[in-house]
Amino acid sequence: MFAPSRLLKLMILGCLALMLSGCGFHLKRASDLPEDLMTLEVTAQDPNSALFAEVLQELEHSNVQVNQNLRANSPTLTLKADSLDRRVLSLFKNGQVAEYELIYSVSYRLERVNDKPIEQHFELYRNYQDDPDNALAKANEMTILLDELRKQASRRIVRELAQL
Repeated sequence: MFAPSRLLKLMILGCLALMLSGCGFHLKRASDLPEDLMTLEVTAQDPNSALFAEVLQELEHSNVQVNQNLRANSPTLTLKADSLDRRVLSLFKNGQVAEYELIYSVSYRLERVNDKPIEQHFELYRNYQDDPDNALAKANEMTILLDELRKQASRRIVRELAQL
């Protein structure tokens, strides 16, 4: 059986849930794009890049119709560059690198009809601990981290498109 304080907490939580649903509150999706961007041409300097594929997938999840056959009257998103750099954060006593900071840089350009092009650039950061004794495992970890950075970057691009 429930203790009186636990029952009270459940009742309060239930009342809050009913009040929030009753007032029509709902979380805004980060991918609610303006009407003029619901049809978008997407290009990339490297159309085989993993970021390009992630952005296309994220736009598809946002119900954006993606065209890749350039038309003059539709907005164009161009992925200009993405790169991964690393900076040494700490060293082991023997001088080998113990920890890196990964810096994933992305730049893109949005061109709308009758508007100035918008150039955007951002960087995402992750710390990465290196271990020379487990090189294969650390290589796999680096691949996973890079995939996560690309997903985060593609979500950020779509979020920023919603705010432009």
